[in-house]
Amino acid sequence: MTSLEASTGRRCHNAVNPLHAAVYFAPEPEEELAALGLERGAMVYLASRAAPLGAVDAGTVTATFYNFNHEHVQRYIPAAWTVTTPEEVLTARLRGADRTLQRLLGKESLTSTGMTEAAELALHATEACRREARPLYAANADLPVPDEPHLALWHAATLLREHRGDGHLAALAIAGLSGIEALVLHNATGTAPTSALLMRTRGWSAQQWDTARDRLRERGLLDEAGDLTQAGTTLREETEALTDRLDAAPYDHLGPAATARLTELAGGLSTTLRAAGAFPAVHFGKG
Repeated sequence: MTSLEASTGRRCHNAVNPLHAAVYFAPEPEEELAALGLERGAMVYLASRAAPLGAVDAGTVTATFYNFNHEHVQRYIPAAWTVTTPEEVLTARLRGADRTLQRLLGKESLTSTGMTEAAELALHATEACRREARPLYAANADLPVPDEPHLALWHAATLLREHRGDGHLAALAIAGLSGIEALVLHNATGTAPTSALLMRTRGWSAQQWDTARDRLRERGLLDEAGDLTQAGTTLREETEALTDRLDAAPYDHLGPAATARLTELAGGLSTTLRAAGAFPAVHFGKG
């Protein structure tokens, strides 16, 4: 039983998440990780996100990331751990996050009382996160909280992102969607990155994409044109609603006023990130 409307937690997540996600598009984290000897692109991404788990194999990464082609993951993991260690990756990842936020937010934002307040609120929210069946959250939760407020906020945003993400994967599994099927269904909404981008970054071929689309048609979730049917729309809504329920604890713990305040503060910082060009223009749609 939750005390807040499910949409309240989702709005707060949407405000906080860009503070973590900016590292995937900024040059600084990739520079720091490439300096360790990791290949730019997929290896940097997979190693940096998997590093809290330790020197895991490709199977663990595929399982916890969900929508990546296992053969794609195998090209980079565990090879990354022959180049560097998870501990070195985590240190470089934090340096990259520090440089990214300093450049995009500026000194005034980083030293503001609002930054400190946002970090305190976000960390308070994470106190109610659960480790059970949430491997990426649990691994990140074992990392120390940085001293600097902007990095403490980045750390808390990471925890909240992975907590919700782990719950979302459980919801996808309950919906009977494989990793690639979840991508195809999301792409059919017209609000996701293009299929070409999703295939390239997750390692899927056009043939695999088409096969997954055919399976979704057979389930009645897509029509012949590849658009969502009513059944497909309903399944997506049910999946998001279950994700909200699984992710309610942090925001219930904060309470309505503090959740609204965190949404306000994080939303302002995320707006600044976007205005500074933190996120590239992405072509959306099914094509």
